[in-house]
Amino acid sequence: MTKILVTGFNPFNHEKINPAIEAVKLLPDEIAGCEIIKLQLPTSYQKSEKKLQAAVEREEPDFVLSVGQAGGRACLTPELVAINYDDCPVADNDGEKREGQAIDPEGPAAYFTQLPVKEMVKAIKAAGIPAEVSTTAGCFVCNHVMYYAQSLRKEHPGMQAGFIHIPFLPEQVVKRPNQPSMALETIVTGLTAAIAAFFPDGD
Repeated sequence: MTKILVTGFNPFNHEKINPAIEAVKLLPDEIAGCEIIKLQLPTSYQKSEKKLQAAVEREEPDFVLSVGQAGGRACLTPELVAINYDDCPVADNDGEKREGQAIDPEGPAAYFTQLPVKEMVKAIKAAGIPAEVSTTAGCFVCNHVMYYAQSLRKEHPGMQAGFIHIPFLPEQVVKRPNQPSMALETIVTGLTAAIAAFFPDGD
């Protein structure tokens, strides 16, 4: 059976909840005939690498889809590209701030995803949920994990990997006037549709 490793981050930056891991936990255990393996990643530059690498080596998944929160976005946004750059004023959960440094000094400037982002967007929209392709995964741990997953393909060349950002949950915007949000159940439906779109011909 095809294996799809789906990761979500734990809460960060003083938040009590992270919609990424909450949505991942609610995904079906099987989508489009594929086994869904769920993994929580720490919002940490260093620890996320170690945990993701261990899971890839243990499970040998055919696909990796990482999910992250993008506060301020109003729809689901599959990411097209990860850049070799960490730069964010927000500290990770280990208290580490990175300002303008390469993820891999010897790596390429960027990696494109192998996932069919346009087909994913079409599938999400067909489920009645807003979506669009994003060309910027940011410069925090989300982009870091997307880039690192691509680097793991050197040892796992058959693996396809990518990332999708999701909005805040409604309870997160109570004290954030005018910030968009999306219900958890809607996010789960959208992620399920996006994963099914990995196989446009039903393969």
